[in-house]
Amino acid sequence: MRVGITGHRGLGADVERRVRGLLDSAVRGGGGIDLVGVSCIADGPDAWFAEYVLAYGGSLEVVVPAEEYRPGLPEEHWAVYDRLVSRAGEVHRTGMAVSDSAAHMAGSEVLVGLVDELWAVWDGKPARGYGGTADVVAYAGRTGVPVRVLWPEGASR
Repeated sequence: MRVGITGHRGLGADVERRVRGLLDSAVRGGGGIDLVGVSCIADGPDAWFAEYVLAYGGSLEVVVPAEEYRPGLPEEHWAVYDRLVSRAGEVHRTGMAVSDSAAHMAGSEVLVGLVDELWAVWDGKPARGYGGTADVVAYAGRTGVPVRVLWPEGASR
């Protein structure tokens, strides 16, 4: 099974802990070595998902939204990003240079096109900017890709 991830970044410590638990359980029950995780590996749920996929024996594919994507991520995440890219069986690129909202949405569209199901760490609210989690969920719905929402009950951003 091929599963993609989208999700909110910058979660508080309690929500992060709970989301990590949801992702761990979902990946553990998601097929093990038969699971192919597809992620843009941004800090937060994208990277946590990728780490769990690899830990449980699955394989990882990475989507790079833009050539300037990595420098736009928090510097403290660069080592994690580099490690995960190095473990990817395949890296997909949009061909875009500037890491902006349009590139992030294009990367998410590539990701959705590669998967059987999208997992969304999503609070159910509208996107705060173009290319946010809600936009990715809506795109998956328009293209017929099933979405599984992973959000802790009662949590807020």
